[in-house]
Amino acid sequence: MNCTLCSSSLEFACSSVEVVMSSHMVPRHLERSFEGKKQLEEPRKKLDFVRTLLIDNYDSYTYNIYQELSVINGAPPVVVQNDEWTWKEINHFLYEEGAFDNIVISPGPGSPTCPADIGICLQVLLECWDVPVLGVCLGHQALGYVHGARIVHADEPVHGRLSEIEHNGCRLFDDIPSGWNSGFKVVRYHSLVIDAESLPEQLIPIAWTLSDNTLAGAYGSQALQDNLESISRRLKNENYWLCSHANGMQSRKVLMGVMHATRPHYGVQFHPESVATCHGKQIFKNFREITEDYWLRMRSPRINDKKFHYAAPMQVPHTGQPFREAPGNGQLVNGTGVRHYGEASASRQLEYDVDKNSFGILDMVNLKPVSAAYKFLKLRWRKFDNLASQVGGARNIFSELYGKNKAENTFWLDSSSTEKGRARFSFMGGKGGSLWKQVTFRLSDHSNEASKYGGHLLVEDAEGSISSTYLDEGFFDFLDKELLSFCYDEKDYAGLPFDFFGGFIGYIGYDLKVECGAVSNLHKSRTPDACFFFADSLVVIDHKFDDVYILSIYEGSATKSTWLDDTEQKLVSLKASATIKLDKNDSHAAKIPTFNAGFCFEKSKEQYTRDVKNCLKYIKDGESYELCLTTQTRKSVGKIDSLGLYLHLREKNPAPYAAWLNFSKENLCICSSSPERFLRLDRNSVLEAKPIKGTVARGATPEEDQRLKLQLQYSEKDQAENLMIVDLLRNDLGRVCEPGSVHVPHLMDVESYATVHTMVSTIRGKKRSNVSAVDCVKAAFPGGSMTGAPKLRSMELLDSIESCSRGIYSGSIGFFSYNQTFDLNIVIRTVVIHEGEASIGAGGAIVALSNPEDEYEEMILKTRAPTKAVMEFK
Repeated sequence: MNCTLCSSSLEFACSSVEVVMSSHMVPRHLERSFEGKKQLEEPRKKLDFVRTLLIDNYDSYTYNIYQELSVINGAPPVVVQNDEWTWKEINHFLYEEGAFDNIVISPGPGSPTCPADIGICLQVLLECWDVPVLGVCLGHQALGYVHGARIVHADEPVHGRLSEIEHNGCRLFDDIPSGWNSGFKVVRYHSLVIDAESLPEQLIPIAWTLSDNTLAGAYGSQALQDNLESISRRLKNENYWLCSHANGMQSRKVLMGVMHATRPHYGVQFHPESVATCHGKQIFKNFREITEDYWLRMRSPRINDKKFHYAAPMQVPHTGQPFREAPGNGQLVNGTGVRHYGEASASRQLEYDVDKNSFGILDMVNLKPVSAAYKFLKLRWRKFDNLASQVGGARNIFSELYGKNKAENTFWLDSSSTEKGRARFSFMGGKGGSLWKQVTFRLSDHSNEASKYGGHLLVEDAEGSISSTYLDEGFFDFLDKELLSFCYDEKDYAGLPFDFFGGFIGYIGYDLKVECGAVSNLHKSRTPDACFFFADSLVVIDHKFDDVYILSIYEGSATKSTWLDDTEQKLVSLKASATIKLDKNDSHAAKIPTFNAGFCFEKSKEQYTRDVKNCLKYIKDGESYELCLTTQTRKSVGKIDSLGLYLHLREKNPAPYAAWLNFSKENLCICSSSPERFLRLDRNSVLEAKPIKGTVARGATPEEDQRLKLQLQYSEKDQAENLMIVDLLRNDLGRVCEPGSVHVPHLMDVESYATVHTMVSTIRGKKRSNVSAVDCVKAAFPGGSMTGAPKLRSMELLDSIESCSRGIYSGSIGFFSYNQTFDLNIVIRTVVIHEGEASIGAGGAIVALSNPEDEYEEMILKTRAPTKAVMEFK
C-alpha cells in the first residue's frame, strides 16, 4: 500500500479503498486537542529501534508478542497490564515524555464489552488517534467495539486451530500471500468475533476466513521445518473464496482484520505470534514500518541523535517489584523476572542505551542491603566406570543403600524409562552430612490479599533440631534467597556430565500458584504445599554409560570424606545377583492389610461430565481457550509398604521423570511415574519445557497400536490442545529468556509408554543473565499443561469448578542444585500416600472440540496405571 501522510491530513490507500480526511474532519466525539501536550520525540529518518507500549490483557501469549517485537523493533517493549496505569499516566508517558512510538494491545480472556476484561484499552483506542496501534484478538475486537461494532459469538469457538486467510493487500499484509492454497495459514484462539454487518464506516475490513475453514491434521514433527506446507494437500474444498459484496463481506466469511480509515490503527483476530502461524513475523515487521513511515511524515525530518528515556517501569508479572538487585555487587539491573531483595522508591525511570541495546536505571532508587549469609560450598566426587549393571542396577543400589528403616527421609529421581534418550541420569540419597536439612512449607490459612503469599516454614537440621518461621513473602522467595547465598567454584563440577551436584530436592505443590500470580486458593491442601530435603550427599547413575558417581558437598575447609569412603565400600561389596534386603525390623511391611472395594472418586461420572460442560460454556463465552479439568480418587491403604509399592509401579509403568520421596515426619510418601518434564535449566543457561497434551491407550495388537498412534498424531482436537500449551510455554519462557532465543525444536511428537501414547512438544530458550533459577520457575508455574490458557483466568475458573485442592498433584517434583541448575517434572501418574490414604489425581484438557463422555474416559485412562499398581500390590 502506498501511504502519504502530512501534518494536516492522513491518506491511506488500501487496495481499492482510498480515504483522505483532514484533521478538522475527524468526528467530534473522537476529537482530541493537543493543547498542553508535547509532540512525541522526533525520530531518525530510519529508526534503529521502535519503542512499543505493550498492553497485556492478562493473557498467556503476551510474551510471545514481546519476544517477536524485541527482535523486530530492536528494543524490548514495555509491558503493562490493562489496569496498571491510569489514563493520566499513559498520557504522560506518550505525550509529555515521548516514551513510545506505537502501542500493541494483547489478546486476553473475556470480551471488550466487559470493563474488567479490557481495562484501559478502550480509552487508549479512542484517545490515541495519532499513535499507531495494533490490536491482536481481544485488542482487535476492542478496536471494533470502541467505534460502534457489535461483538457476537462466533459460529463455533476456534482455539488452537489453523485457518487460511484472504486479505486485501493493505500495508499490514505487505509481502504476505493471500487466499486459498497461498500459504498464509494462521492460528486462531477466539470464541467471539466482530459482527461484520455492524462495522461503522470508519473501519475497513482487511482480512477474512470462512466460518467452516479450519485445517484438521495440520501438524506433525516436521511442521516447523516445512512451514506447514503439507496442510493444503489435505484440503478438499477447491472453491474456497467467495466473491465479496460491496462491503467486502459474505455471510460465510468471518472478519479476521480491520483498519481505521483515518487513524494508524489496525486489528487482527488471529494470533500472528503463534508458533504455527505462517508469516506472523512479517506482520510485526510491517507494523514497525507503518510506525516509522507514519512518524517520518507527521514530524520534522530533523535527526535526533540523543538517547531516549523510557519513563516507565518494565513490568515484571508475578514477581513483585520491577527493580532488583544483582547478587553480590549491589548494582541495579532491570528486566522481566529479575531478582529482588531491596525496596525501590516510587520514582522509577528507564534509560535505553542505543549503542549497547540495553536498559539501565535513570533515577537511582533506595535499596536495603542483602542480608543473607553467604555459604562457601565445596564438592568432592568419585566415579565408578561400568558399575551400575554389575551391582544389580538402580533398583538394587537404592534398596541396598537406602531401603532399610522403611527408606525414611530418602529420595530417588528415577529415570526408569531411558529408551530413545528420554532421560539419562538417576539421583538418589538419604539423610547425609552436617548440611542436610528438611524444609516444610504450608501456606497460611488466611484468605485476605495481604497474606496470600505467606506461610509457615519448618526446618529440621541434621541434628534433629526443628525451627519454625513465618515467611511473609512465601516459599519461592525463601528458596531464591537460599540458592543465592551459595558461593562455589565451577571447577568443582567441570568434569561431571549431569547438572545436580547437591542442593534442594523435593516437590512444589499446585497451590503455590498464589505465589505466581493466581488470585487465591479456594481449597486447602491436606499435604504440605512444599517439602524439600537439602541433600549434601547423593549417588548418581548414568544409564547411558552404566557409570556410578558419588558426590558430597561440604562447607568451608572440611577435609574428612567419611561418607564417600563408606559409600564406595558399600558399592564395591554389592553383588550383581543381590536382591532387595529390608531390615528385619521392617519385615511386617510386606504384610499388606486387606484392601477395601477400591478407589473412590471425588466426583461421579455424571458430576465430571457436568463439569466438562461447564468448561465448554466458559470456552464458548471467551473466558478461556482451554481448561485442564482434574479430579482425584482416594483409597485407604493403612500401613502399606510404600517403597515396595513404588518398586512395583516403576516396573509396571516405567517413566523418564519418575520419582520416590519419603518425608517420614510428615507421614508422606510420593510414588510418581511421570512421563512429563515441566522445566529444566542446565549449566549453559538453556531452559527446556516438554509439555504433554494428547493421550490415547496402547492397542492390544501391533496393528491396533499403530492405528491408535496415528489417530492421536492426526487428531485435530489433540493438536489444538498441544498447540495451545506450546504457545503458553513459549510465553512463560519468553518472560525470562533472551529475545529471539525461544524456539520449538520438536512440535507434537508422539511418544509411546507402557500403557499410553502421548503427544509431546519441546520448547527451549536461553535464560537472561539477570534472572535466577527461581525466577524462571515462578514465570512458568504451575505447568501450563495442568492449567490451560490463558493461565490466570483458567486457574481461577478451575478453582471454582473443582471440589478439592490438587495438593501435590499438578505440581512439580525435582531438584534445585546449589549452582542454580534445576530439573522439575509435572506430577501426574502419581500415587501420594499421606496418613494411610492413597490419592491419585487425573484429568484432561477441555477445548471447544471436547466431548464430555470422551473426556471422562480419558481421565479414567490416566488413573489406570497407578490405581492398578496399588490394587495389584497386596
